[in-house]
Amino acid sequence: MNPKSRQSFVQLLPALLVFAFCILMIATSRGMGETYGVFLLPMSESFGWNRANVTSVYAVYMISFGLGSLVSGVVYDRLGPRYNYTIGLLLLSTCYGFAGAMTSLVSFYLVIGICGGLGAAMVGIVPMQSLVSKWFRRGRTMALSIAYSGQGIGVMVMAPTAHVVIENKGWQGAYSLASYGFIAILVLVVLLPWRRIALGVSLPPMTKVSENMKQGSNRREAGSKTGINLRQAIRLPEFWGFFTIFGASAVSIFGISLEVVVYLVEQKFSIAQAAFAFGSMGMLTILGIALTGILAERYPRHIIASVSYGLTFIGILALVALQFYFSWVLLVVFVVTFGLSAGARGPIVTAQMAEMFAGRGLASIFGATNIGQGCGAGLGAFMAGYLFDLTGNYNIGFAMSFLFALLGLSMFWLVPAIRHGKRQDK
Repeated sequence: MNPKSRQSFVQLLPALLVFAFCILMIATSRGMGETYGVFLLPMSESFGWNRANVTSVYAVYMISFGLGSLVSGVVYDRLGPRYNYTIGLLLLSTCYGFAGAMTSLVSFYLVIGICGGLGAAMVGIVPMQSLVSKWFRRGRTMALSIAYSGQGIGVMVMAPTAHVVIENKGWQGAYSLASYGFIAILVLVVLLPWRRIALGVSLPPMTKVSENMKQGSNRREAGSKTGINLRQAIRLPEFWGFFTIFGASAVSIFGISLEVVVYLVEQKFSIAQAAFAFGSMGMLTILGIALTGILAERYPRHIIASVSYGLTFIGILALVALQFYFSWVLLVVFVVTFGLSAGARGPIVTAQMAEMFAGRGLASIFGATNIGQGCGAGLGAFMAGYLFDLTGNYNIGFAMSFLFALLGLSMFWLVPAIRHGKRQDK
């Protein structure tokens, strides 16, 4: 390695380490939350709860995650990322540590639902979006998309792992093991140099930059110190467009993903096969999010989002067809299309928001729009279980997911600022 290459690597290394840490946190926190579908059957059998009761715990979790995203953004803007990760990991290690001893539905609402959702929000997408935006000024959309895929990595690893641990130690033992893991990460977090991490990438010396780059740098720096705040952002149609995309897409995705394992078992697949399919979706989510980021750097974002929603529609239709015709081909079509598209809109929206709302209020604004995701996921998860108990089948729930995906798609075309990637008040 020549001296110039060595210098470039040394400059890039801190950004890569921050990037890896963000992926780790999303993978562990959201991955653990998303494996609730694997816990659904054993918990139902353990307590004799109906489907609506079990899915309502996840609904509370996602609503808490959404509301907690706003708290996470405010904490980040006012106190810095150190407090996000410390508070979040304390909550996660505590909630999963106590989960195995819970016996009532109310206690699950409080521990897994509220405590777990808030903890995941504190260490998840909101601080990741802010940190990655600071450390990657070129290729930001691609960097955000890859970091965003941490959720898929978590599902890919934790879904089959949770299945194996539940088979050997029960669901209580699986939750205890998760608690120990979060305690270990908390020790790591305490030792990190947070003052340096919060600053982001350093700009080149001013004497080595052209006048045009200098002026552009000054404008970006001024924007990072000012920008618009949350109160100003909520008056803009693009804010509510992003809110709707998060919320409607979450209803669509989580109205299906939480029920997938149970649904596939009812369609005569084994529990191991269903868990493997669920984990494979997580693996494909990683690929889908990464590809979305790459394509969104080269082509209009609303077009790439539309293709992604098209894959979601195909996946839902394949899942519906499985109840009428048992076929491994249909299962593969569902896993591939739904896996590639689940979460793929996230990095597109995240990158657009980082550009439109750059400034000190970015984390709070992003956290506020994520309330839509949390509430949408909670609504989708609960309604899927409730509609099954009400009708005895999944068809109305599938129709609900299809229509909400269509609503999310419409925002990319109907809101001018989102379609063109430029805030209207600029």
